[in-house]
Amino acid sequence: MRMSSLPLRWIAEHPENPVDRNAWFAQVPAVRQLLETGLEFGPLTVFVGENGAGKSTIVEAIAAAYGLNPEGGTHNARYSTFASESPLESHLQIARGAGVARKGVFLRAETMHSHFGYLYKIESEDNGPLGRHNYQSHGESFLEYLGARDGIRGLWVFDEPESALSFTNSLGLLAQMLELARAGSQVILSTHSPVLASLPGADVYELGEWGMRRTRYDDLQIVDSWRRFLAEPQRYLRHLE
Repeated sequence: MRMSSLPLRWIAEHPENPVDRNAWFAQVPAVRQLLETGLEFGPLTVFVGENGAGKSTIVEAIAAAYGLNPEGGTHNARYSTFASESPLESHLQIARGAGVARKGVFLRAETMHSHFGYLYKIESEDNGPLGRHNYQSHGESFLEYLGARDGIRGLWVFDEPESALSFTNSLGLLAQMLELARAGSQVILSTHSPVLASLPGADVYELGEWGMRRTRYDDLQIVDSWRRFLAEPQRYLRHLE
């Protein structure tokens, strides 16, 4: 295994706290593969797959094992509204880069609204800047949140952020991810978006019934499906009539 100064070098099942293989999350092929073989990380990692393939389960567990709040936020965020995450993180062992600060950010599109509420309350008490809930769009709030924290050097984990973003803003997020990596941070992303999956220089993993496999962007099923649909929408839409 190569040495690394990245915030997260690798992750594997903890030898002293193995997972019961009958647990529901251990039945997911990609999760089972992670437990059996572990995974080594580079500066940029993308997980792609259908609903239920294990993307969110894995990135949630990575973020929590690293010490980030499972519901999202920076390494300083400490709040909980409804615990929906699997207990996978408690069964994982991680290796950090030597001398790297334990800072990071976990961005989950599905919980960002409640996280903004948490920040609003904190800022109200501190007389800080207010108003993220007053933006015209959730996507604007999402990108503003990221931009205000892009000085944090550490592990950045994104769980399906495309739900908040337009096509143009998705390109903007790609640019911000690349800038984070250039500045020394590490990015791990789960996505359904063929735009975000194109993150330049990333290690791309496709999750499915086979487990988890390293692949090329052009070989991803979602890329092929979107290309076919955009080339001939009626070919698919006629089946809805």
